[in-house]
Amino acid sequence: MKLVGTPISLARALNIKRRSFFGQAVLSAAEMGRRNRNRQKNQQDRDGKSGGKDRDSAAWGAGYSEIIKENKLFEHYYQEQKIVPEGEFQQFMDTMREPLPATIRITGYKSHAKEILHCLKEKYFKDIQDLEIDGQRIEAPQPLSWYPDELAWHTNMSRKIIRKSPLLEKFHQFLVSETESGNISRQEAVSMIPPLLLKIEPHHKILDMCAAPGSKTAQLIEMLHSDMNVPFPEGFVIANDVDNKRCYLLVHQAKRLNSPCVMVINHDASSIPRFQVDSDGRKEVLFYDRILCDVPCSGDGTMRKNIDVWKKWTTSNSLQLHGLQLRIAVRGVEQLAVGGRMVYSTCSLNPIEDEAVIAALLEKSEGALELADASADLLGLKWMPGMTSWKLMTKTGEWYTSWSEVPSSRHTQIRPTMFPPTDPEKLKEMKLERCMRILPHHQDTGGFFVAVLVKKAPMPWNRQYPKIRHKEADVAPSANTPPADPPPAEELAPESQPADPEPEGRPLEVAVKKDGVCGPPPSKKMKLFGFKEDPFVFLSEDDPVFAPIQAFYNLSPTFPKLNVLTRTHEGKKRNLYMVSKELRNVLLNNSEKMKVINTGVKVWSRNNDGEEFGCAFRLAQEGIYTLFPYIGARVVDISVEDIKVLLTQENPFLSKLESEAQAQAKKLTMGSIVLRYQPDAQNPGVPQCPIELCGWRGKASIRAFVPKNERFHYLRMVGVEMFLGKQGKGARGSGEAGESPTPPAEEARKVKAEEEGEAKVDEVSDGENGDPHDDGQSGDTEAAMQS
Repeated sequence: MKLVGTPISLARALNIKRRSFFGQAVLSAAEMGRRNRNRQKNQQDRDGKSGGKDRDSAAWGAGYSEIIKENKLFEHYYQEQKIVPEGEFQQFMDTMREPLPATIRITGYKSHAKEILHCLKEKYFKDIQDLEIDGQRIEAPQPLSWYPDELAWHTNMSRKIIRKSPLLEKFHQFLVSETESGNISRQEAVSMIPPLLLKIEPHHKILDMCAAPGSKTAQLIEMLHSDMNVPFPEGFVIANDVDNKRCYLLVHQAKRLNSPCVMVINHDASSIPRFQVDSDGRKEVLFYDRILCDVPCSGDGTMRKNIDVWKKWTTSNSLQLHGLQLRIAVRGVEQLAVGGRMVYSTCSLNPIEDEAVIAALLEKSEGALELADASADLLGLKWMPGMTSWKLMTKTGEWYTSWSEVPSSRHTQIRPTMFPPTDPEKLKEMKLERCMRILPHHQDTGGFFVAVLVKKAPMPWNRQYPKIRHKEADVAPSANTPPADPPPAEELAPESQPADPEPEGRPLEVAVKKDGVCGPPPSKKMKLFGFKEDPFVFLSEDDPVFAPIQAFYNLSPTFPKLNVLTRTHEGKKRNLYMVSKELRNVLLNNSEKMKVINTGVKVWSRNNDGEEFGCAFRLAQEGIYTLFPYIGARVVDISVEDIKVLLTQENPFLSKLESEAQAQAKKLTMGSIVLRYQPDAQNPGVPQCPIELCGWRGKASIRAFVPKNERFHYLRMVGVEMFLGKQGKGARGSGEAGESPTPPAEEARKVKAEEEGEAKVDEVSDGENGDPHDDGQSGDTEAAMQS
């Protein structure tokens, strides 16, 4: 193209532009390739796979090695606060600089817990003891002395050693697989303490206020299901978190336990709504028997694993968080039933976030709350009593011992509740020494603080409310005066508590509040953020989808079909879930005021062509332990050898099964079945717990529909060891099996990174589109049906 009559400068500009346009299109592809290669190279450098480098020798940006574990302000502050016994401070600091030991917890409510514990003791722990890795002698794992039934273990191996060492490859894959199956949780030792102090029983209604990422929540669920013979405990766990994205981490953790008694919601904990339930036709306020209040904190007790805290720590962190922590704690005790227990905990050692919050809460309660003595609850745990004296330091190094010393210019950053009570009698009555501070050097753990509160009476602002309304009663209401509310539910006995028409705070209480007298949190309008969830729709009594299911599986007349729900109002129902009767009550009566992220356990999934076999829905493995007590048909009894065949072969012919299983299977028509193993008490060499697997009866074959990690779990239980080959390519097996194990290879999921097992969760919604409940088996159904 020739430009006529165009200035040279413009022609050049146009030509350059043209070249850059076409040239950029060519370059962008090449550049993209270079960028990808550079990104991969950088990642290899970070992971220690390139040039012999590892994370510890990489540059500062690649890891934590260059972060110097020194913070003079931190040392000075805690030396002045005297949180560490005299003569132990250097040991305290030395321990803070050491990596945190790895700890695991075996899920205690599952019937398989003893089998997992036996497998760990007899195989993996024996294999790794007396190993030496990178000059460090690996000690045999030991049970935590204070955790019940040897269900929690710790070792001097760091997470890095477990993940990187070839000698520990099998142990690492065992941990990954069993974690995904919900049989093991990798969790920091001190993080296990708060749920134990709650003393959960199966009938308790439990609220976890700041639950994500969810390992403490998992403990609560386990305790709720302590009796595995009861599929639907009377109690439930409502797990809340303010961060919408972290709620999905919470779902990921809770989903592994397959409980119909857990609900994940998304609210600001400091103003979480007060929910209602229906009781004999009347609306009542929901009060919780147990509340876990594990508040956001500065996290200086986690320095051993969160190395960047060394760089970022400053005294201003605690000053900024104190108000939020107190508001969350106040909202918690408001929703606690009289006689209930609330555990307040932080992973901070700072008294501004710990004792100061507890002291302020006790002072506001005017005797309604009491610190419980938990010294005998965890025998073997070493802890320091709570402090009764502390002081406050600003970021610039100024110290204040009381509110009277604080200049008015700092009154917005420093509040009276941050200081200890000035009245010696009041301080003595609080019994702050009953608080528990865990120091890292005492038992080689992280730092932690925990306090157990028992509610003796309604909170004072709730008790005062009827009197306020009574005084106003003589005043004629104007057009702008809101109608009179009923007295607060806390004022009445639990069985006669009315609905709370405005749970977000009452204007009249705030209006008459005087200096020194606390009131409820200010009114906040609920805001919904994040992904809009699909609805939770319960099946009606006469829903046509249920009749063929009832007939096909011969469900018991006691089956609670009203507790079955789906996630769509219209179209075909893809999955069916179950919740407990109590959670159904909560869902139906609070749909307008709560944002539910997830609830229920999947019990049935739709088959593409299942209707021709008599039922359009097959059983889902994750809900089989909930559903099995009600199933009266389509059950095949299997042996240990049958389990090996079913879980190591894709579509074994019926002839591969032992004679009893063959005979039972041949009597059944094609379709979904339950494969049941019953333990033989006379043979201690086989698993001593019942096993139920979902399967499919084909024309001439039979197939187990079990997620891959659960396959590995059950195979280990029957003596077949499964592990991935190098780089996750191909599965290898060892043990006594009739056939060579050939289940589909699966890349082991990444080890959870944080204290409570945070994991990347790809699911965004648990609705009908992109359902994270899907176990990835529905696509296998047709193959099984063709066999």
